Amino acid sequence: MRNTKIPLELYVHIPFCVRKCQYCDFLSGPSDQKTRDDYVDALCREIRSISQKEVYEVVSIFIGGGTPSVLSGEQLCRIMDEIKQAFILSEDAEITMEANPGTVSPEQLKLCHEAGINRISFGLQSTVQQELDMLGRIHTYEEFLQSYHWARKAGFSNINVDLMFAIPGQTCENWKHNLETIAELSPEHISAYSLIIEEGTPFAQKKLILPTEDEEYQMYEDTAEILRKYGFHQYEISNYARDGFECRHNKGYWQRTEYLGAGLGAASLFQGKRFSNTRDMQTYLADSTEPEKIREDVTALSRNNEIEEFMFLGLRMTEGISERQFERNFGCRIEDIYGSVLAKYKEMDLLEHTGEFWRFTRKGIHVSNPVLADFLLDE
Repeated sequence: MRNTKIPLELYVHIPFCVRKCQYCDFLSGPSDQKTRDDYVDALCREIRSISQKEVYEVVSIFIGGGTPSVLSGEQLCRIMDEIKQAFILSEDAEITMEANPGTVSPEQLKLCHEAGINRISFGLQSTVQQELDMLGRIHTYEEFLQSYHWARKAGFSNINVDLMFAIPGQTCENWKHNLETIAELSPEHISAYSLIIEEGTPFAQKKLILPTEDEEYQMYEDTAEILRKYGFHQYEISNYARDGFECRHNKGYWQRTEYLGAGLGAASLFQGKRFSNTRDMQTYLADSTEPEKIREDVTALSRNNEIEEFMFLGLRMTEGISERQFERNFGCRIEDIYGSVLAKYKEMDLLEHTGEFWRFTRKGIHVSNPVLADFLLDE
């Protein structure tokens, strides 16, 4: 009998880390053992309460943070057990866990792999100790290497490594060294993104000597060129993968697959609405069994909202957006809504039209934010 269940993604937020990094504005912070224990209890209660076995099939899970690997292997296994009981998982579901070097052990990684976690994402950021210290990372490159090899030994055949460029004091040569060093290790996926100075972070309070715009441009272009030589293709603005190892969970976000977020502050796109969980820990711990009590900023998406998101998110991918998919989703041609905008940016060589797809040119990627602002619609 044909499976007619609707694809669903799950995001599970673990809001703990050993120490806050200088650039980080994520919902995370240090914790003690009791706080972690209480949180895992509440998280498991929430997962039970948002069960969607009848209509949905989970195609991917992303356990993010914070630093999920600050939890014990037993706690992570317990979370996975709760998910398996509350949801139907597809046989080939992609299940990712973020981890920081210096917070994993061989035993923990083995337990996670046995529990069904089949993809691990290491937050390395740099191979250079001076850069790691400046960013406020807790680990050395040697600790990353040890963690990476432990993950391979535990059975992980799908590993991502996060790298950051355009950080204070970094040169184009330093960035090339970082890329080549990691590419030589042959992970399946590399996320390479530029530093953004966010309000409220320690970096925002400092006078930093950052690379120039021209240097940042060069670093971005070097990334695609260098990684291509090592067998990686760019499939999204900041993501590069070997064939068949694109992050399915993130592609789901960009293609607007429905997803449910569990945990403190976790966001969701579900049944035509966007919402997020409370960011208040005490409220979450007390009310996690009653989803309606912890959900905030509930927004019912209008047709125009959905069209805008289709464009904003879809254009992040290097393949771009499909005219055919647009027509299937919204019952009209993309030119009927955006004909003049598309023509304008095609003329400026910022967008290109290939087959049924519209996508950014290399030139367009560098000015993507102001271009995307032109796809906003009047309500």
